[in-house]
Amino acid sequence: MSDFDYDLFVIGAGSGGVRAARTAAAAGARVAVAEDRYLGGTCVNVGCVPKKLYSYAAHFHDAFDDSAGFGWTLAEAPRFEWTTLRDNKVSEIKRLNGIYANLLDNAGVRLIHGRARVQDAHHVEVAGERLSAEKILVAVGGWPWVPDFPGNEHVVTSNEVFDLEHFPERFLVLGGGYIAVEFASIFNGLGSDTHLIYRGELFLRGFDQEVREFTRDEMDKKGVQVHFGTNIERIDRGENGLAVTLTSGERLEVDAVLAATGRRPNLADLGLDTLGVALNSDSSLAVNARFETSVPSILALGDVSGGPELTPVALAEAMQLVQHHFGDTPPPPLDYERIATAVFCHPNIGTVGLSEDAARERYGAIRVYRTDFRPLKHTLSGSQERCLMKLIVDDASDVVVGAHMVGEEAGEVIQGIAIAVRAGLTKADFDATVGIHPTGAEEFVTLRTPSRH
Repeated sequence: MSDFDYDLFVIGAGSGGVRAARTAAAAGARVAVAEDRYLGGTCVNVGCVPKKLYSYAAHFHDAFDDSAGFGWTLAEAPRFEWTTLRDNKVSEIKRLNGIYANLLDNAGVRLIHGRARVQDAHHVEVAGERLSAEKILVAVGGWPWVPDFPGNEHVVTSNEVFDLEHFPERFLVLGGGYIAVEFASIFNGLGSDTHLIYRGELFLRGFDQEVREFTRDEMDKKGVQVHFGTNIERIDRGENGLAVTLTSGERLEVDAVLAATGRRPNLADLGLDTLGVALNSDSSLAVNARFETSVPSILALGDVSGGPELTPVALAEAMQLVQHHFGDTPPPPLDYERIATAVFCHPNIGTVGLSEDAARERYGAIRVYRTDFRPLKHTLSGSQERCLMKLIVDDASDVVVGAHMVGEEAGEVIQGIAIAVRAGLTKADFDATVGIHPTGAEEFVTLRTPSRH
């Protein structure tokens, strides 16, 4: 038993912080967690969970339209009620907050409500208490960043967009990352006249180029109005809403503007600057393989440490961290390259492994298998939505090094494919797998002829 009050003091009760706290406590450590906002962090409260719920809500728009081809007649036109979705979401988040509190309590972890401030390598101050800990874990995640332009006080971020008082009939999203693309699809599906503004030539930088282009075309079909190569110059509040002037000279009038322009580590007022903790070029905390910062007793994981901003990554890092510091043997390093991810735009994107361009750069000789098709469902629905599936294969080894999909439930499909990619299976292994018919997913095991080399 050490002379410290706690073996591990966690700052931040998000997914990674809670997992680390519970796992360390199960290993026999004395653990406390400080949280100044909400249990569950970004994912539960203003991220993955409410976003997916709103995405489900938006999909009903297409479902109602599609049903006619299957013989369904609606007695009257469907009507969307924003307050019902919003308030039901609030109830669900409260339920999840309670679950997180119970998880900590059942694990014997002390929960302290307040913003903890690191005083030195082994002490924190929170809620009027000065506490000591052998190790301090910073797991505070990120915070939305809004660019500086006249009228930027009129925008909302992903922290507020779920709880707008009134549904925006005219909606504008600024940004080109997955949050921007997702919310453009969501509000378009809910019935807003939706614009997406992005300064670059094409959104979703870092994703496979063909996936980006295919997604752009499918979103355009659904009515999202995308403006590339432009930015917001200023926003003025007028009698009929917000007047948005673009750098292209175009002027749009909308009811709400979402700035989905990135997130930055939420390090303000933590005291780490006074300790000289080293930062990466993006202002995240620099950590080693054991998740130690330049002050070895101060650890960091999740969004705040500059890795992929994904909840499952924070959870995996939490398990690794506990094994390193409270386990018997160090774990093998995480494989960050073959982490599957999804973008819940409409249609969804699912991806794992290397893009086509990245694979060409690494391996030189590759084979690309791809198909795009109109799903069976839409032969009767009348929808023109298409699905893209794509495998990237290292020609020398026959190993599948990337898999990509744009289509309905792409995340659900790619989760299974990710196991195969993570395991290093070959194209021959895919070919030897008998498909499930009739499904769209079977295309991944029936692609026989390379589309290009």
